[in-house]
Amino acid sequence: MIRRSSRFALSLWLVMALLFGVGLAAAAPQSKTEIIVSAAISLKDALDEVTNLWAAANPNVSIKTNYGASGTLQLQIEQGAPVDVFVSAAPKQIDALASKGLLLEGTRKDLLRNEIVLIVPQDSTLGITKFQDLLKPNVKKVALGEPVAVPAGKYAQEVLTHLGIYDQVNAKAVLAKDVRQVLTYVETGDVDAGIVYTTDALSSNKVKIVAEASADSHEPVIYPVAVIKMTKDPAAAKAFEDFLSGSQARAVFQKYGFTLANP
Repeated sequence: MIRRSSRFALSLWLVMALLFGVGLAAAAPQSKTEIIVSAAISLKDALDEVTNLWAAANPNVSIKTNYGASGTLQLQIEQGAPVDVFVSAAPKQIDALASKGLLLEGTRKDLLRNEIVLIVPQDSTLGITKFQDLLKPNVKKVALGEPVAVPAGKYAQEVLTHLGIYDQVNAKAVLAKDVRQVLTYVETGDVDAGIVYTTDALSSNKVKIVAEASADSHEPVIYPVAVIKMTKDPAAAKAFEDFLSGSQARAVFQKYGFTLANP
Protein backbone atom coordinates (compact mmCIF):
# COMPACT_ATOMS: atom_id res chain seq x y z
CA MET A 1 0.00 0.00 0.00
CA ILE A 2 2.81 2.34 0.90
CA ARG A 3 4.69 1.35 -2.28
CA ARG A 4 1.60 2.07 -4.41
CA SER A 5 1.18 5.49 -2.75
CA SER A 6 4.84 6.31 -3.41
CA ARG A 7 4.44 5.45 -7.08
CA PHE A 8 1.34 7.63 -7.31
CA ALA A 9 3.13 10.55 -5.66
CA LEU A 10 6.10 10.17 -8.01
CA SER A 11 3.82 10.09 -11.05
CA LEU A 12 1.96 13.16 -9.84
CA TRP A 13 5.24 15.00 -9.29
CA LEU A 14 6.44 14.17 -12.82
CA VAL A 15 3.17 15.36 -14.36
CA MET A 16 3.32 18.62 -12.41
CA ALA A 17 6.94 19.16 -13.36
CA LEU A 18 6.11 18.61 -17.03
CA LEU A 19 3.16 20.99 -16.92
CA PHE A 20 5.20 23.59 -15.02
CA GLY A 21 7.97 23.35 -17.61
CA VAL A 22 5.53 23.83 -20.47
CA GLY A 23 4.07 26.84 -18.68
CA LEU A 24 7.52 28.39 -18.33
CA ALA A 25 8.27 27.86 -22.02
CA ALA A 26 4.98 29.49 -23.01
CA ALA A 27 5.69 32.47 -20.75
CA ALA A 28 9.28 32.94 -21.92
CA PRO A 29 9.80 36.23 -23.80
CA GLN A 30 10.34 36.12 -27.55
CA SER A 31 13.95 36.21 -28.71
CA LYS A 32 15.26 39.69 -29.39
CA THR A 33 15.62 40.83 -32.99
CA GLU A 34 18.37 43.20 -34.11
CA ILE A 35 17.85 45.61 -37.01
CA ILE A 36 20.94 47.12 -38.64
CA VAL A 37 20.46 50.69 -39.89
CA SER A 38 23.05 52.30 -42.14
CA ALA A 39 22.64 56.07 -42.17
CA ALA A 40 24.37 59.21 -43.36
CA ILE A 41 26.62 60.47 -40.59
CA SER A 42 24.94 63.89 -40.64
CA LEU A 43 21.97 62.12 -39.04
CA LYS A 44 23.93 60.73 -36.10
CA ASP A 45 22.86 63.04 -33.26
CA ALA A 46 19.20 63.03 -34.20
CA LEU A 47 19.00 59.35 -35.13
CA ASP A 48 20.71 58.27 -31.91
CA GLU A 49 17.92 60.02 -30.00
CA VAL A 50 15.24 58.52 -32.23
CA THR A 51 16.57 54.99 -31.73
CA ASN A 52 16.46 55.54 -27.95
CA LEU A 53 12.78 56.39 -28.26
CA TRP A 54 12.25 53.27 -30.35
CA ALA A 55 14.06 51.12 -27.80
CA ALA A 56 11.79 52.33 -25.00
CA ALA A 57 8.68 51.31 -26.95
CA ASN A 58 10.06 48.17 -28.64
CA PRO A 59 12.25 46.23 -26.21
CA ASN A 60 12.27 43.10 -28.40
CA VAL A 61 13.72 44.84 -31.48
CA SER A 62 17.08 46.50 -30.94
CA ILE A 63 18.65 48.90 -33.43
CA LYS A 64 22.32 48.82 -34.39
CA THR A 65 23.42 51.92 -36.28
CA ASN A 66 26.23 52.18 -38.80
CA TYR A 67 27.12 55.76 -39.77
CA GLY A 68 29.29 57.00 -42.61
CA ALA A 69 29.36 58.76 -45.96
CA SER A 70 26.31 57.76 -47.97
CA GLY A 71 28.40 56.63 -50.94
CA THR A 72 30.50 54.39 -48.72
CA LEU A 73 27.40 52.88 -47.13
CA GLN A 74 25.92 52.28 -50.57
CA LEU A 75 29.01 50.31 -51.63
CA GLN A 76 28.88 48.26 -48.43
CA ILE A 77 25.30 47.26 -49.19
CA GLU A 78 26.18 46.40 -52.79
CA GLN A 79 28.98 44.18 -51.49
CA GLY A 80 26.58 42.25 -49.25
CA ALA A 81 26.90 43.99 -45.89
CA PRO A 82 24.06 42.92 -43.55
CA VAL A 83 21.85 46.02 -43.58
CA ASP A 84 18.10 46.19 -42.99
CA VAL A 85 17.35 49.92 -43.42
CA PHE A 86 19.34 52.58 -45.29
CA VAL A 87 18.95 56.36 -44.86
CA SER A 88 20.99 58.32 -47.39
CA ALA A 89 21.82 62.04 -47.49
CA ALA A 90 20.99 62.12 -51.20
CA PRO A 91 18.76 60.27 -53.68
CA LYS A 92 21.75 59.22 -55.80
CA GLN A 93 22.78 56.36 -53.52
CA ILE A 94 19.22 55.05 -53.15
CA ASP A 95 18.79 55.30 -56.92
CA ALA A 96 21.91 53.18 -57.43
CA LEU A 97 20.64 50.47 -55.08
CA ALA A 98 17.21 50.53 -56.72
CA SER A 99 18.77 50.05 -60.15
CA LYS A 100 20.43 46.88 -58.87
CA GLY A 101 17.21 45.54 -57.37
CA LEU A 102 18.51 45.82 -53.79
CA LEU A 103 15.55 47.69 -52.26
CA LEU A 104 12.44 46.04 -50.86
CA GLU A 105 9.67 47.06 -53.22
CA GLY A 106 7.36 49.79 -51.98
CA THR A 107 9.51 50.90 -49.05
CA ARG A 108 11.39 53.85 -50.51
CA LYS A 109 10.26 57.26 -49.27
CA ASP A 110 11.65 60.78 -48.85
CA LEU A 111 12.19 61.43 -45.14
CA LEU A 112 13.98 64.76 -44.48
CA ARG A 113 15.48 67.88 -46.01
CA ASN A 114 18.56 69.93 -45.13
CA GLU A 115 20.44 73.03 -46.30
CA ILE A 116 24.02 73.79 -47.36
CA VAL A 117 26.02 76.41 -45.44
CA LEU A 118 29.51 77.88 -45.29
CA ILE A 119 31.14 77.75 -41.85
CA VAL A 120 34.30 79.15 -40.28
CA PRO A 121 35.91 78.70 -36.85
CA GLN A 122 34.10 80.67 -34.15
CA ASP A 123 37.15 82.93 -33.64
CA SER A 124 37.92 83.45 -37.33
CA THR A 125 39.22 86.93 -38.23
CA LEU A 126 39.52 86.42 -42.00
CA GLY A 127 36.38 88.36 -42.86
CA ILE A 128 34.66 85.50 -44.67
CA THR A 129 30.99 86.43 -45.13
CA LYS A 130 30.08 84.78 -48.44
CA PHE A 131 31.16 81.85 -50.61
CA GLN A 132 33.07 84.15 -52.97
CA ASP A 133 35.33 85.16 -50.06
CA LEU A 134 36.92 81.71 -50.31
CA LEU A 135 38.92 83.20 -53.18
CA LYS A 136 40.71 85.65 -50.86
CA PRO A 137 44.49 85.18 -50.74
CA ASN A 138 44.43 84.88 -46.95
CA VAL A 139 42.07 81.88 -47.17
CA LYS A 140 44.50 79.00 -47.55
CA LYS A 141 42.49 75.82 -46.85
CA VAL A 142 38.84 74.94 -47.37
CA ALA A 143 37.36 71.64 -46.18
CA LEU A 144 35.01 69.87 -48.56
CA GLY A 145 33.51 66.40 -48.55
CA GLU A 146 34.93 64.11 -51.22
CA PRO A 147 32.25 64.64 -53.91
CA VAL A 148 32.02 61.08 -55.23
CA ALA A 149 31.21 59.43 -51.90
CA VAL A 150 30.03 62.33 -49.72
CA PRO A 151 26.72 63.98 -50.72
CA ALA A 152 27.64 67.18 -48.84
CA GLY A 153 30.76 67.36 -51.00
CA LYS A 154 28.70 66.91 -54.14
CA TYR A 155 26.28 69.64 -53.06
CA ALA A 156 29.26 71.90 -52.26
CA GLN A 157 30.66 71.25 -55.73
CA GLU A 158 27.31 72.24 -57.24
CA VAL A 159 27.17 75.47 -55.22
CA LEU A 160 30.71 76.52 -56.11
CA THR A 161 30.19 75.61 -59.78
CA HIS A 162 26.98 77.66 -59.84
CA LEU A 163 28.98 80.62 -58.53
CA GLY A 164 31.75 80.05 -61.07
CA ILE A 165 34.47 79.55 -58.44
CA TYR A 166 34.77 75.78 -58.12
CA ASP A 167 38.19 75.34 -59.75
CA GLN A 168 39.79 78.10 -57.68
CA VAL A 169 38.33 76.83 -54.40
CA ASN A 170 39.10 73.22 -55.26
CA ALA A 171 42.76 74.18 -55.50
CA LYS A 172 42.59 75.02 -51.78
CA ALA A 173 40.46 72.00 -50.87
CA VAL A 174 41.15 69.58 -48.04
CA LEU A 175 38.93 66.61 -48.90
CA ALA A 176 37.18 64.78 -46.07
CA LYS A 177 35.80 61.23 -45.89
CA ASP A 178 32.43 62.49 -44.59
CA VAL A 179 30.69 65.71 -43.61
CA ARG A 180 31.49 65.32 -39.90
CA GLN A 181 35.19 65.31 -40.75
CA VAL A 182 34.67 68.61 -42.58
CA LEU A 183 33.09 69.95 -39.40
CA THR A 184 36.00 68.69 -37.29
CA TYR A 185 38.58 70.32 -39.57
CA VAL A 186 36.83 73.68 -39.13
CA GLU A 187 36.35 73.24 -35.37
CA THR A 188 40.05 72.60 -34.84
CA GLY A 189 41.15 75.46 -37.08
CA ASP A 190 43.01 73.10 -39.41
CA VAL A 191 41.20 74.83 -42.26
CA ASP A 192 39.89 78.36 -42.72
CA ALA A 193 36.38 77.36 -43.79
CA GLY A 194 34.22 74.42 -44.74
CA ILE A 195 30.93 73.58 -46.43
CA VAL A 196 28.49 71.42 -44.44
CA TYR A 197 24.79 70.94 -43.75
CA THR A 198 22.92 73.37 -41.51
CA THR A 199 22.37 70.57 -38.98
CA ASP A 200 26.11 69.90 -38.68
CA ALA A 201 26.83 73.58 -38.07
CA LEU A 202 24.11 73.79 -35.43
CA SER A 203 25.58 70.81 -33.58
CA SER A 204 28.81 72.68 -32.73
CA ASN A 205 29.58 75.77 -30.66
CA LYS A 206 33.06 75.96 -32.19
CA VAL A 207 31.94 77.13 -35.63
CA LYS A 208 29.65 79.79 -37.02
CA ILE A 209 27.57 79.98 -40.17
CA VAL A 210 28.62 82.87 -42.41
CA ALA A 211 26.62 82.11 -45.57
CA GLU A 212 23.74 79.94 -46.75
CA ALA A 213 23.63 78.49 -50.26
CA SER A 214 20.68 79.63 -52.33
CA ALA A 215 18.15 76.97 -53.25
CA ASP A 216 18.84 77.39 -56.97
CA SER A 217 22.58 76.73 -56.55
CA HIS A 218 22.30 72.99 -55.89
CA GLU A 219 19.98 70.01 -56.05
CA PRO A 220 17.56 69.80 -53.10
CA VAL A 221 19.14 68.10 -50.09
CA ILE A 222 16.75 65.20 -49.59
CA TYR A 223 17.27 62.23 -47.27
CA PRO A 224 15.48 59.16 -48.65
CA VAL A 225 15.00 55.94 -46.66
CA ALA A 226 14.33 52.38 -47.78
CA VAL A 227 14.33 48.82 -46.50
CA ILE A 228 17.02 46.65 -48.06
CA LYS A 229 15.68 43.65 -49.95
CA MET A 230 17.90 41.14 -48.14
CA THR A 231 16.71 42.20 -44.68
CA LYS A 232 16.47 39.27 -42.27
CA ASP A 233 13.27 40.64 -40.71
CA PRO A 234 11.13 42.64 -43.19
CA ALA A 235 8.32 43.25 -40.69
CA ALA A 236 10.62 44.74 -38.05
CA ALA A 237 12.56 46.75 -40.64
CA LYS A 238 9.35 48.23 -42.07
CA ALA A 239 8.06 48.98 -38.59
CA PHE A 240 11.22 50.96 -37.80
CA GLU A 241 11.03 52.80 -41.12
CA ASP A 242 7.44 53.77 -40.29
CA PHE A 243 8.60 54.95 -36.86
CA LEU A 244 11.07 57.33 -38.55
CA SER A 245 8.09 59.07 -40.17
CA GLY A 246 6.03 59.16 -36.99
CA SER A 247 5.34 62.15 -34.78
CA GLN A 248 7.96 61.32 -32.11
CA ALA A 249 10.79 60.94 -34.61
CA ARG A 250 9.72 63.97 -36.64
CA ALA A 251 9.84 66.15 -33.52
CA VAL A 252 13.40 65.00 -32.81
CA PHE A 253 14.58 65.60 -36.38
CA GLN A 254 13.11 69.10 -36.34
CA LYS A 255 14.80 69.82 -33.02
CA TYR A 256 18.16 69.13 -34.67
CA GLY A 257 17.44 71.47 -37.59
CA PHE A 258 16.10 69.11 -40.24
CA THR A 259 12.93 69.93 -42.12
CA LEU A 260 10.40 67.32 -43.17
CA ALA A 261 10.32 66.08 -46.74
CA ASN A 262 6.57 65.52 -46.44
CA PRO A 263 5.18 67.88 -43.75
